[in-house]
Amino acid sequence: MPRVRRSRKPPPDGWELIEPTLDELDQKMREAESESHDGKRKVETLWPIFKLHHQKSRYIYDLFYRRKAISRELYEFCLKEAIADKNLIAKWKKQGYENLCCLRCIQARDTNFGTNCICRVPKSKLEAGKVVECVHCGCRGCSG
Repeated sequence: MPRVRRSRKPPPDGWELIEPTLDELDQKMREAESESHDGKRKVETLWPIFKLHHQKSRYIYDLFYRRKAISRELYEFCLKEAIADKNLIAKWKKQGYENLCCLRCIQARDTNFGTNCICRVPKSKLEAGKVVECVHCGCRGCSG
């Protein structure tokens, strides 16, 4: 089971369909949390955790909005139990933020000059051949 459940209410119908994938992602998350961070920069230690968090939220989002494979009740259960990030999913529904990697990349207060993260700059506006990595989550470009 992903995480210890806070509510006593049993999960809605369809939970057994998504449970194995969520269990697998939780196992990967535990491995990423306990992974050694020797030789990595301080910010690089959190990148796998951000990636898995994004992956889990994207999985729930795709099942509900794109494939329509889960019910609204199950979707809301996942948001209520914090299995998926409701704020990140809310941004994915807005135009221009469909591929957003994490919420820290659009918070201007986390940058030196009060702007968005470098991964939000379109690749056509960057220098050719230059590899860009986000400091917050390791993203290499989520603006499209």
